[in-house]
Amino acid sequence: MDFTPSEEQAAAQGLAARIFGDLSTHERLTAAGSGTDAELWKELCAAGLPGAVEETGLLGLVLLLEEQGRTTAQVPFAATCVYGLLAVAEHGTAEQRERLLPGLRDGTEVATGAFPARGGVHLADGALYGALYGAVPWVPWLRDATQVLVADAERGPWIVRTGEPGVTVVPVETTAPWSAGRLVLDGVRGERLGNGRPGAYTEVLATARTAFAGLQAGVCAGSLARAVQHTVTREQFGRPLSTNQGVLLRAADAHMDTEAIRVTAYEAAWRHDAQEAYEAQALTAAWWASEAGKRVVHAGQHLHGGTGADLDHPVHRHFLWGRQLDAYLGSGGEVLEELGLLLAAGPREEAS
Repeated sequence: MDFTPSEEQAAAQGLAARIFGDLSTHERLTAAGSGTDAELWKELCAAGLPGAVEETGLLGLVLLLEEQGRTTAQVPFAATCVYGLLAVAEHGTAEQRERLLPGLRDGTEVATGAFPARGGVHLADGALYGALYGAVPWVPWLRDATQVLVADAERGPWIVRTGEPGVTVVPVETTAPWSAGRLVLDGVRGERLGNGRPGAYTEVLATARTAFAGLQAGVCAGSLARAVQHTVTREQFGRPLSTNQGVLLRAADAHMDTEAIRVTAYEAAWRHDAQEAYEAQALTAAWWASEAGKRVVHAGQHLHGGTGADLDHPVHRHFLWGRQLDAYLGSGGEVLEELGLLLAAGPREEAS
């Protein structure tokens, strides 16, 4: 395995770092509230970063999401790339790719996903276009989405247009400001992703877990960077807080946890791009993102001392994102159980 970014991946990551760093400031994030920063999203799309994911692969997306996580930029970048661009490009029919990908590339279409399948959505008649009924309590970035990839109770992925009759979006507030909503489907005609090939749901979920683990790595890196900046400049008893052994050890543990999240996400993404089995690696990355992620964002807040208790301080935003990502797509215990069952079952046969 070689995780060294290609020239294209490195260029895209550098561009993303500049855009996120310039526009995703504390003041702009505060002004955005729990909604999307429309100007930032427009800038990212104008730079061609969503469309670049088709060329740079899942590893390239992980690198870009690290940069988003560092600044907790409030844009539907991960959701659109995972549940829109990559899902359609890898599993859609030729007609779906031709029709849906252009809008997803230029940002005029925003995608999200009602994943994982938890039995809340049912299919009334199973044809290419089926009537979907049910509700999903919360879907990230749903208030911005023009299309949702919905997983039914049988783990079939369906593309649903949010403006279609029978679709109701009810705004909800979550721990992190992800412009979320409750999705209610009342006989909406969904469009099956691809030709119903077995395994599409599993692969999309593994891709999502890998990508959001990369986002968590960035959130943790940003939290730790803020903690380092605070402890090297804040003095106590005439010396910087960073010279205290307890502070050093806590920061070192947080650094190692962050690197574990990063390297496991890289491995899963690399295997995906190399067209090798990666479901177990995606679950491993998701476990680290959940278990280690919450340790890191807690440490980042604690190392700020009393300042970390200020809800308006930038580090608190990393804490909220870290806890949201801790449970999204399965908590640590859930993904560990799933990983155990996967390993016990042995290698899966390739679907024809």
